[in-house]
Amino acid sequence: MYVLWTLDVQELSTTASTSINGVGAISILGGIYVEEKQKKQPAKRIQLVDVVLERKGSQLFSGRRVRSPEDAVNIIRDFIGDSDRERFVVLGMSTKNEPQVLQVVHTGSINASIVHPRDVMKALILANCACCVVGHNHPSNDVTPSPEDIDVTERLVEAGKILGIDVLDHVILSSNTFLSLKEKGYM
Repeated sequence: MYVLWTLDVQELSTTASTSINGVGAISILGGIYVEEKQKKQPAKRIQLVDVVLERKGSQLFSGRRVRSPEDAVNIIRDFIGDSDRERFVVLGMSTKNEPQVLQVVHTGSINASIVHPRDVMKALILANCACCVVGHNHPSNDVTPSPEDIDVTERLVEAGKILGIDVLDHVILSSNTFLSLKEKGYM
């Protein structure tokens, strides 16, 4: 903030090297003094970013459209393989349930994966998806949903409603079977 003071030539000679009312330093600008307040805060650095969806490869899906939890499971299982860690995956689809994007959102430990809705929805928004199926593996081969699995499903469904992206199902995979939370009534 600047405070303007006008002084005549005589006042100029007596105050050029002092401060007015003990407030701060004075700069001469064409006979007008501009006093700068001395309480300056350091500048805030703002990060400049580009958010991009980069293709890492592709995977063939013979069905063209996801018509059942089994279709989604086959795509996800082919993608994550036989991992010894929990991997949480989002399969984003068009309005016609055609797969558009497949992303590992989080890789966890042998028995847990922490997932936040913003991480799941980011790829879906960037790929202009209308709906999705989320899934993760249980390396223990027990597909029983944990309370955390049910909680994250509810949070994702709610976030999807806000964003206009339907979460159609959450599937839990083991090496030879799977469980659909939608089919079991959790959604």
